[in-house]
Amino acid sequence: MRSVRTADDVLRLMDGLFGSAADRWTDGAADWWDRFYSDRTRDVPFFASRPDESLASWLDRGLVTRGPRGRALDLGCGPGRNTVHLARHGFAVDAVDLSPTALRWARERAEEAGVEAAFHRADAFALTESDLDGPYDLIYDSGCFHHLPPHRRVGYLAFLDRFLAPGGAFGLSCFATGAENSGTELSDLDLYRDARAHGGVAYGDDDLRWIFSELTEVELRRMRRPDPDAETFGEAFLWAGLFRRP
Repeated sequence: MRSVRTADDVLRLMDGLFGSAADRWTDGAADWWDRFYSDRTRDVPFFASRPDESLASWLDRGLVTRGPRGRALDLGCGPGRNTVHLARHGFAVDAVDLSPTALRWARERAEEAGVEAAFHRADAFALTESDLDGPYDLIYDSGCFHHLPPHRRVGYLAFLDRFLAPGGAFGLSCFATGAENSGTELSDLDLYRDARAHGGVAYGDDDLRWIFSELTEVELRRMRRPDPDAETFGEAFLWAGLFRRP
């Protein structure tokens, strides 16, 4: 049976090349991430209610500022640690995640912190302008991008083009090449040949500059790992990248 007629059909076909690993971004993603977030006592560093050190630093140094509307989108918000931090800094935050379990945790954290945010259970890249109250002064992605297969980067860039306001900032953390405990360094072609995502894709600084070349680089560095009792989260195997739309 023939299954390809549209560009979306091609994308779904390519998703399938990754087998069970595709559960992290295809229809099975919600179940996969629900299982991941179901036990809050697990020793997962980013389960702690602490924002990324890079995001906190950009806000403290004024590299990310609120525009007239002061809107932020937390892309793949997980249990909401960055959502809460952005709301505390005066942003009106939309937080999106596929996992209902993660969103329940995020809502609880927002209530405990006494801040407001709008939570959306959705595949962010299937959302349209009628679903979100954009454009956004800031789109922030902590760990979503590096789970995408290469062909899904096209939709990611189209998403930024639709929802990032002129002059708006885009920040991300993602796996870095040459770092211990990071993602795979296989080439894009070899990822398809291997039919596995290996837990995430690592990027070099030149890769990120090329992929996001339509944006202006503000800062691109490795994340810093704070002291265990610090109020922020960071791991040295992650990039911290901040870009701005002209």
